[in-house]
Amino acid sequence: MAGRRPNLLFIMTDHQRADSLGMFQAGVEVTPNLNRLASQGTVFSRAYNTCPLCVPARTALATGKYPTSNGVVFNDWQGLRAGDHKPIHQYLAEAGYEVGHIGVHHIRVTPTLEERVAFARWIDNGGYARYFGQYLAENGMAQEPAGWREAFRRDVLEYQEGGFVPQRYSNTRTAVWPYPEEGFKDSYFCRQGVDFLRQRRDEPFALFVYLWAPHPPLRVPEPYASLFPPAEIELPANVGVPARGEPPGRRQGISAQLAEGISMAEWRKAWAAHLGLVRLADAGLGRILRALEGVGGTDSADRERPSVVVFTVDHGDHLGQHCMYQKMEMYEQAIRVPLIVRVSGCKHRTFDVPVSHLDVMPTLFNLTGLQKPDDLDGISLADALTSGALPPERPVFCQYSGNPTVGDIRRTVITPRHKYTYTPGDAPELYDLENDPSEMHNLGVDPAYAQLVQELHRQCEAWAERHGDWIEF
Repeated sequence: MAGRRPNLLFIMTDHQRADSLGMFQAGVEVTPNLNRLASQGTVFSRAYNTCPLCVPARTALATGKYPTSNGVVFNDWQGLRAGDHKPIHQYLAEAGYEVGHIGVHHIRVTPTLEERVAFARWIDNGGYARYFGQYLAENGMAQEPAGWREAFRRDVLEYQEGGFVPQRYSNTRTAVWPYPEEGFKDSYFCRQGVDFLRQRRDEPFALFVYLWAPHPPLRVPEPYASLFPPAEIELPANVGVPARGEPPGRRQGISAQLAEGISMAEWRKAWAAHLGLVRLADAGLGRILRALEGVGGTDSADRERPSVVVFTVDHGDHLGQHCMYQKMEMYEQAIRVPLIVRVSGCKHRTFDVPVSHLDVMPTLFNLTGLQKPDDLDGISLADALTSGALPPERPVFCQYSGNPTVGDIRRTVITPRHKYTYTPGDAPELYDLENDPSEMHNLGVDPAYAQLVQELHRQCEAWAERHGDWIEF
């Protein structure tokens, strides 16, 4: 951007589906504030993450490098595989930005993010825990009994390192959070974001806000817990229905196990709770966006410098579609994510060609005037934002390698029309996203599509070779 370097507000939620934008359920607008942001900015309606899992997806976006390139291919909480890859936060800090991090911390690099950047404000889950303990004490409220989380978990058998081991994952159970909404984690994070934006400063800022909602457990504070009556929820037609021609091993996956035996009434409750958390996050983000306007960060008459606002999500949630729950699979509900970018002075546009989380970092380099390194895996979308140039049609790639360690393997390529997923030792998956957007008819087992399957398989293999993948094709 010409002139002064813009302020940057980067917002990410967790588990929020791409179709939540513009959605109405039970007569209620699910994301009014994000819809307003979308109407002012550029919407990439077919944006994809690089992995349907928190740590790999967030680390890839922050480093601009595919998971097998940066080493973080599963939820590597200890950063044992994390490499020395400079994240966008560090580039901005070195360019003179005042950088803030508020919210959950799922980015793994070596040295750590905290060691690399002198953050003007750093608040993570530990900061919230300290706040919440004080909040309960000041308001005379007791902490919940230990062990409450166990009721919100389900036993599964997860494939890890060549064998199945018992694990526990968040289930579809719902409940009202037993405290006032102001004490909820994301409400606290959003207040901190507002406070950061209200600080007077001479240098540009880059504020990263990472909300937890609508991540399970599905415990929702009022008034959001009652906002979407379950009986009035309209479920997608394929809730509880696997795809025709689904690979035989797919029912052994975590997402499929978590959906076993869930009734339609229970799915409606899960949707109602999930959407309540989405609306709670949206309300907090609305306060942050209004605070940004209040400090002259947008096209208001009293602006001091231009701004860039990015909203996206690490991954979505199946919520019963394909008879699956949570993420960890390659269907659209898990890997297609919202992506909105609002740039001061730029028109509203919508693009429906596939783009990648890997494109966010190169785009931010262009928009902030920083010199882009040569080793990033994505492309800049800045021309699409500033001039309306159509992003190039190209395949984008996604991978899954297990959750706490190497386990189930998926490699996926998405083209403007098709999606192909390779699972070693199992049937190929091919979906025509134009004629079958719900991915309910697997063409990968149809001999008439064998040539297309081979072509897309070769594209996956070539990408993998260029990006340090270790699996055999």
